Amino acid sequence: MPPAKKRVRTYDPVKIRAAVLTQLGHVRAGVRTLGPEQFALPTRLGEWAVRDLVGHIALSTDVVSRLLDQPAPFKAEITALDWVSGTTADASAIADLARVNAEREPDPEAALAATAERLAERLAENPGARVLAWRKGAVTLADFLVTRTVELVVHTDDLNAAVPGLEVPYDRQALAACTRLLADALAAKAPGGSTEVRIPPYAVVQCVEGPRHTRGTPPNVVETDPLTWIRLATGRLAWKDALDEARVSASGERADLSGLLPLTA
Repeated sequence: MPPAKKRVRTYDPVKIRAAVLTQLGHVRAGVRTLGPEQFALPTRLGEWAVRDLVGHIALSTDVVSRLLDQPAPFKAEITALDWVSGTTADASAIADLARVNAEREPDPEAALAATAERLAERLAENPGARVLAWRKGAVTLADFLVTRTVELVVHTDDLNAAVPGLEVPYDRQALAACTRLLADALAAKAPGGSTEVRIPPYAVVQCVEGPRHTRGTPPNVVETDPLTWIRLATGRLAWKDALDEARVSASGERADLSGLLPLTA
């Protein structure tokens, strides 16, 4: 008997559009409170200062508008999950581009404001299904916007970590989509049914080869909160540190995910 096809998660495109715009608005409001000294602060992203981080947020969001300005391909070739697996290879180029963009845009808040206004206009002009000619392959606008929730939520967390006292909020829909996409990326990277990863209230996935659990409590269980999971999946937090700090619980011989993380850079 052939193996059952894995269900592909779907997202409500209307909610995802709203989530991207809302989270971008939250970031913009937070950035508006920063001064020159705070823009010069270091971040946990290598040589990036806060100014570089804000420049990257603007750049990674504005790409949606730039792609919408291009002719649409006939059909999609890749999905949001394909984007997750390709981020690590792009890390160095992304870092260089962020620094160049920060130098070109002397006013980070103004750049972010222009990005937000442009994105709102472009999305209003393209209310339905659309395919984008992204450099890694044609992708639907709906799928690409899901990847923007990851960019926005992850870098909101980076921004909050870099600036003492800053507490940019997380839009619930953006946080949920980011959590679910990264959880699904883990299941795609390590297919199987021996380990259950729980990230309440947003996601539960099964992964890792081994005896499949069918009923009752699974023998291998990992559980954590959404932000801890996102930090683990993106390399902001090490697996051992998360265990030592009791940010994640892991039970069972196949519950060690250290060899599978991070999923992105």
